[in-house]
Formats: sequence, C-alpha cells, structure tokens
Amino acid sequence: MKLRPLAKLISSAVLAVGLVGGIRQAEAQSPYQASADFTKYAMKLRESAILHMEPQVVIPTTSRTLSVSGKYPWKTGIVTTVFWVGEPAGGNNPVHNFSSSWDLNWEQSYGGYDNPNPANRRNFIPANFVPRQNPFYIALPYNDVTHGTTKPESKVVIPWFKDAFVQEGTSVCHDRWICIRNSSGKVCYAQWSDCGPFRTDHWQYVFGNEKPRPNLNGGAGLDVSPAVRDFLQLGSTDVTDWKFVEVSDVPNGPWALYGENNHLVQNARRGQTRVVSNAPIPSSPSRSVPPPPVSAPGPAPTAPPPVQKAEGPTIIIHQAQ
Repeated sequence: MKLRPLAKLISSAVLAVGLVGGIRQAEAQSPYQASADFTKYAMKLRESAILHMEPQVVIPTTSRTLSVSGKYPWKTGIVTTVFWVGEPAGGNNPVHNFSSSWDLNWEQSYGGYDNPNPANRRNFIPANFVPRQNPFYIALPYNDVTHGTTKPESKVVIPWFKDAFVQEGTSVCHDRWICIRNSSGKVCYAQWSDCGPFRTDHWQYVFGNEKPRPNLNGGAGLDVSPAVRDFLQLGSTDVTDWKFVEVSDVPNGPWALYGENNHLVQNARRGQTRVVSNAPIPSSPSRSVPPPPVSAPGPAPTAPPPVQKAEGPTIIIHQAQ
C-alpha cells in the first residue's frame, strides 16, 4: 500500500507500521501465542497506523447519495502511480508492501518480490519466478473491512455488495477486476489487490463521482503494478482512466495467464479452457467480441460438467516445470 501522509504524521506512522514489518521480533514480544491471534494482532497494528492518517468517514444512508450514472462509469483523468509487492518502507512510502490491506503475508502469497526494474522482468512477470497471483494488480483508496468487520457504508456504496457478500469481515472488493485506459486509448485489465494510495476511506471517489482528494503525489487516485505499467507504457507518475468490469467482460490477454486468485485461471482449471489468441488487444474501451470456444480433444466426461457462467475466450495456461 502506498500511503504518504503529511510530514508531521510520518514518524508516528512509521513506528506503528514498523511493528507489523518486524513480525518475528514483535511475535516474541506480543502477548499472543497462537498464530491466528498474532495475525489479528499484527493486522490491527497496521490498520491503526492507517486510521491515524484518515479523517472520520461519513456513512451514507442511501445509495442515491452517489448520483452515479451507469453501473460502472469511467473515472477519467486520474493521476496514476506505480507500486509493487515487496516494496519496502522508506522515503515517501512509510507503509511497506510486504503486506497488503487484505493479506498480512502478501509477498509470500505472491511468490516473491515483484521487481519493478524492467531489466529483471520478462513478459510482464519477474524474470526469476512465476507469480502465484495475478501480476496485473492495482490499489484503490478504499477498504471495505476494518478490524475484522465489514464497514457499515459498504452495503450501501458498493454496487455488487449484495451479490458478492459472503460473511462479516470478508472483503467483497479484494480481487475485483478493473479496466485501465492510457492516454492513447490502449486498455489493460487488472485485479484490485491492495488499498491506497494515501488512504483507505474514499468511497465517494471509488464508487461515486468525486475526484481523488489532494495529496502529496499530485492527487494520485490509482496505484498500478509493474505489469500494468509495462503493458500500458506508463511513466512512474502518469494519467489514466479506469472503471470496474465484470469477469465476463475481461477479454483475453496477459492478465489471464497467472494466479491462484485469477478467476480466468480458476475457470480454466475447472474445465472451461480458454485459448489466448494472437490478435491485438483492442485499444478502445468497448468490449471485443470473443472468438468461439475451442473444444479440447479427449474422451467425453462420464458426467456432465457443472454449469458455469460464460467468461469469454479460452486460455491455455503453460505452467512452469
């Protein structure tokens, strides 16, 4: 998460977050002996550091307060910065990215350090390992859970809340898909994996019509991964448009190849094979028409497969040996 508070708050934030970054040292000193209890303890420290940087949230009483036209409208002209899994705290980034807002062990879950140096990357992934999560990821400045509970405004402001809600304290935003468009009209797709930059409470922007609030990074309202940066050829600070999309609207592309959290990979493993075509990725925001599905050879199954929602063209996944 990339949170850059005012200078007078940085020292206290770094102190609190440092407790989370030094998990092994803190675990020996904390009163929590069970692993599950310590995870809650460490995440609470991380949240406490963030909450000290944010004002009180106004909770809406009705979704009409959003005044949004269209289910998922474009957010245009958004200052966009780059972040990555494993980014250490330091400089303008007092909160490290070893953890995310939803995963205390994010770097471990991802499979390693997502090195942003282009010289250490190949085909939108790190050159030295295959990530276990989608390398096309982003952060937006809202978190729908805090201290293990669902925020009260979530059920009102999140358009898909009723369809996606599973249980109290489980995020309905984690791994949600968005479409990102650069200044030339080229589009990319990525999953929501962390919260930021700067804050985790700005639902009026993420789900409404507000612009990102002024901050120390030019009013940044979107963080993107090195893979998104490279695909869209973005600078370290750039301007993009973005919007939420359904999984069924995600076309074929490099964002569909890797990740245990990737819905397209999950569907392929359940038997809904998708083939990555060599056709160019559309540069306009309109949805491309997927090619017809390709039937995999082999004997017919003994029982009919479960019915799944159509998710676009087929993708063949090449696993590293």
